[in-house]
Amino acid sequence: MKKITGLLASTAVALALTGGVASAEIKIGVLVPDSGPAGLFGPSTRNAAMLAAQQINAQGGINGEEIELIFADVGVPPAEASQAALRLWKGDGVAAFVGMHDSAVREALLGRFNGQVPYVYTPVYEGKSCASGLYVTGETPSQQLAPVIPYLMEAENVSKWYLIGHDYNWPRDTNALAKEYIAEAGGEVVGEEYVPFTVAEFDSSLQRIRESGADAVLITLVGGGSVGFNVSFAGFGLDDQAIRLGTLIEENTLAGIGADNAGRLFSSSGYFSSIQTEAAATFASDYTAAFGADAPPLNGLGQSAYEGLMLLAALAEEAGSLDVAAMDAAAEGLTWRTPRGDNTMIGRHMAQTIYLADGTGGAFEIVTSFDAVPSSEACDG
Repeated sequence: MKKITGLLASTAVALALTGGVASAEIKIGVLVPDSGPAGLFGPSTRNAAMLAAQQINAQGGINGEEIELIFADVGVPPAEASQAALRLWKGDGVAAFVGMHDSAVREALLGRFNGQVPYVYTPVYEGKSCASGLYVTGETPSQQLAPVIPYLMEAENVSKWYLIGHDYNWPRDTNALAKEYIAEAGGEVVGEEYVPFTVAEFDSSLQRIRESGADAVLITLVGGGSVGFNVSFAGFGLDDQAIRLGTLIEENTLAGIGADNAGRLFSSSGYFSSIQTEAAATFASDYTAAFGADAPPLNGLGQSAYEGLMLLAALAEEAGSLDVAAMDAAAEGLTWRTPRGDNTMIGRHMAQTIYLADGTGGAFEIVTSFDAVPSSEACDG
């Protein structure tokens, strides 16, 4: 297998981006939320995907063929997202997909693809999606929480948790596991609630958190909802009462929350722009060289599209083609290196390093890391 490292000199990347793709032969659909609650992640996701494509092409493409990316907005209802993907597949001749979007869209796409086209799914999600042709790079709840909850409970001397998230499967499935980890660590859940995406005012929720006596809050709110909640949380003075842990709070969300509202705010992720490793530093340098210092900030969700394209390339190289059956057979145990480090496919999910970061002061500082964490929500076969 040709080694796909995804890490090239910044100047080479910048030249490739300005020059464009000379003779693309493989079209890859990249599904990005340009609208909706996750729309703030769209610009960085597009940039990360373009950087990956240029680096893959600079190393010879996929099995000797250059790739071309075709983007579609999937920050829309699942039926519309499914139709957009179908147009790329059947109308534009897309041979594989990389998607950074919500779980409802993923399920609609799996029904549409029916195992006929490779599909790499990259964001944080609830786990246990195991259709043929689906390969997952995103963190699952067991990876983000099983090592982190007991660590925080001891380090911050907390034990009473309040769980709040948006009302769909990712928060609910995440919290089902979180309750197990909290109980195993000797803690208790003193409150749990789920709110619609339309909710923009959290005063009643914050009052319930205050009255519950919680000294830790697990947040599974998305995008703008997370920003609004966390700003109000600090406004209520609850950062004195409780720490916060988010599993979808990345650099864009933290910027929206603001330094004054981020006291005792922690995040668990497989990637932060502040990771101090050679691979992450090279990626950050390449990104800045390609898109400029004012580009949308690097973050775990945006970076995941880069991760997904690198996985697709490595899988196709190992399989010798983009045939789903061949790629399924090649997936188990596949190891490749990207800004997150050395990653391994286990059960078509990615075993990876998980970082705990403290956002106090408005910038993430890595507190600790947990190496090669597998997912308990991976696939059995």
